[in-house]
Amino acid sequence: MRTQTNRIRQTLGLLLNFPALLCLALASAILISCTTTQYAPVTLAAPPQIPGAKFVGNKACAECHEKIHGDFPGSAHGRFYRGDDAHWASVAGCESCHGAGSKHVGTGLAADIVNPRHDPLACLKCHVSTHGEFTMPHHHRVLEGRMTCIDCHDPHGQKIHQPAGGLGLQQRDAVCVRCHKEQTAPHVFEHEALREGCMSCHKPHGAMNRGMLVQRDANLCLRCHAQIQTGASGVFIGKMDHTGFLRGGTCWSAGCHSAVHGSNFSPRLLY
Repeated sequence: MRTQTNRIRQTLGLLLNFPALLCLALASAILISCTTTQYAPVTLAAPPQIPGAKFVGNKACAECHEKIHGDFPGSAHGRFYRGDDAHWASVAGCESCHGAGSKHVGTGLAADIVNPRHDPLACLKCHVSTHGEFTMPHHHRVLEGRMTCIDCHDPHGQKIHQPAGGLGLQQRDAVCVRCHKEQTAPHVFEHEALREGCMSCHKPHGAMNRGMLVQRDANLCLRCHAQIQTGASGVFIGKMDHTGFLRGGTCWSAGCHSAVHGSNFSPRLLY
């Protein structure tokens, strides 16, 4: 009888201590995962392959690329920086993006190193989702070789977007302005959406919709221009009945608000 009672007590004790044991196991797993081991680090995205070259570490790169080496730890990519030791070269150093550098250090030739300006796959091996966006029906022509990631992004600087002067919103959209000057030119009657930035309406890399719009139909505009339902099918936007207009197509392709980026003549952006 006593034996059975002791077993029951032991079982109850284990059940009551189960949450504590679970927390202990979880804490142990976290500590193990955060511990640096003596073995060489591994990465999911292998560095570019350069036949016959070996990893030399960031110090060898810094001898020529001193400014980049100094700026890089403060950049967005610099959060993966682990020091100049060759032990980290293939994972978090210059060579994790540019490939093993021994041949380039010896010859100084551009052909002996990978330059993302000429090979976007050096960036896209890590930015997999962006690679997928570039394959959508409407996209910036990066994979076709007409543009590169470096045209819009500074991989070594403190700001991942290329700074081009201006303050606040001007600086944020400066990358787009360099090519899309007509759309971002000042207008007498502005479209207030431009104050929110280009990406309030457009995807920066690629999209299913023409013009790389985040939405194709009138819902793109109705996100800001609130509609008021009147009756079973009537729709008012502002003080005007838009019921018939919305049936004719999108706000900009139905022959109405065609000057979507701003107008010098029409306060309603009609032309």
